[in-house]
Amino acid sequence: MSENIPILLLLIICLTVTQVMAGPVATLQTLIEETPEGGVVPLEPGRYTGPVVVEKAVILDGKGQVTIDGQGKASVLLIKADCVVVKNMIITNSGNSHDRVDAGILVRSSRNQICNNQIGNTLFGIDLQEAHENMIIGNEISSKNVTLGLRGDGVRIWASHRNTFRQNRIHDSRDMVIWYSNDNIIEENEGWNNRYSLHFMYSGGNIVRKNSYHHNTVGIFLMYSRDITVEQNVVKYSLGGTGVGIGLKEVDNMTIRNNKIVYCTAGFFFDLSPFQPDRYNFLKANIVAHNIIGADFNSTLARNILKGNAFIDNLETVRVRGNGVATENLWEGNYYSDYEGFDRNKDGYGDFVYNHDIYLDTLWMNNDWMLMFYGSPVISVLNLLAKLAPISEPKRLLTDRKPVFSPNASVLFSKANLSYEPPVIDIEKDEGDGGMPARFASDDDDDEDEDDEEEEKEIEEALNKKANYNRYFLRQ
Repeated sequence: MSENIPILLLLIICLTVTQVMAGPVATLQTLIEETPEGGVVPLEPGRYTGPVVVEKAVILDGKGQVTIDGQGKASVLLIKADCVVVKNMIITNSGNSHDRVDAGILVRSSRNQICNNQIGNTLFGIDLQEAHENMIIGNEISSKNVTLGLRGDGVRIWASHRNTFRQNRIHDSRDMVIWYSNDNIIEENEGWNNRYSLHFMYSGGNIVRKNSYHHNTVGIFLMYSRDITVEQNVVKYSLGGTGVGIGLKEVDNMTIRNNKIVYCTAGFFFDLSPFQPDRYNFLKANIVAHNIIGADFNSTLARNILKGNAFIDNLETVRVRGNGVATENLWEGNYYSDYEGFDRNKDGYGDFVYNHDIYLDTLWMNNDWMLMFYGSPVISVLNLLAKLAPISEPKRLLTDRKPVFSPNASVLFSKANLSYEPPVIDIEKDEGDGGMPARFASDDDDDEDEDDEEEEKEIEEALNKKANYNRYFLRQ
């Protein structure tokens, strides 16, 4: 045993001398700085410490075997250069500051690719500020293991335009929130166990399609925005007292079509939408099924166009708070599972008008606690008696003059049933002397005066000068 001791000492000395001669192990920051512009950073499998700042166009490819550990200090990775590629990395352990927006990846530049990364135990996931034309694809993102209100956003976008977010999996975070950002594409993503899976604020021209959002408080919420298309998404299990599938608050010219909204507290939620007096919102060919409320209106609203939607087995088809009605919206060519009528000529449409009247329903229309008695034998009998021999005039919430007879009828999603060209509204005529309401005015005279033409030229010049100008709100 004593004879082996000198040999062990000799090995230890040799290893120590070798390490000293080789010098210190290169940090990730050093590797990035030593990599030429446009080059691939030479990464060995293993764990690197952050935070790290990228200030030149390089490629970081971890091949699923490289971890960047932020050690709980600020953001793990800050991208300040354009055209950076970050892919196949494991990014973890950001700081805990909401004020600093401690994130897995901070993006402060454009035309980057952030693909197929695992971002976990970070307060915020990916944060973009004034970052344009980036590709955010195939990432899995989750926040820290704290209560919902203390988490950061899985994806946070501020004043960033023309980005693509595709096939990301965002879960156990707070929101995916898009502020002051235009012309982004959000498609084929999945979100669950979040608060708002997707939330827009002051944004325009974005496209939201083929996403799956489930088990969140809110699926998609559109707020203070314009000209957004929401299509072919599946939103389900948005539950709780504030559970909403798709919400619209003070938004204009929304196109919401071919979505499936099921098992939510409210399928659609409307609050002061449309907001501008000469604008519309279009809801077409959506399946709204098995929700507590199919369409929930916060007050009497107008100019929402609902065509070709299927309202199937919702506890209530529509609710209007504040003792209001939904009759000022256009309901046409929709299917309602509580329709009582026939289709004797087999044209796909019911023979009678669909009216949604409420009797004892007013008990819970403005008091959610009364819903616990909904469907009870006593209430059901009283409601039936009120319909057979009403002692007071029922309230009519909506009328559809062309209800579709079956959810499987080919006419439901047909082009003829969905087509509608809304009349141009002349706001000045709304203040007339009792003539035809401006929302039904014809589009006979659409010539603009010289002032309007001059304004259009000024807008065009402003856009040409600054491509990222928020043109959707230039007039306001």
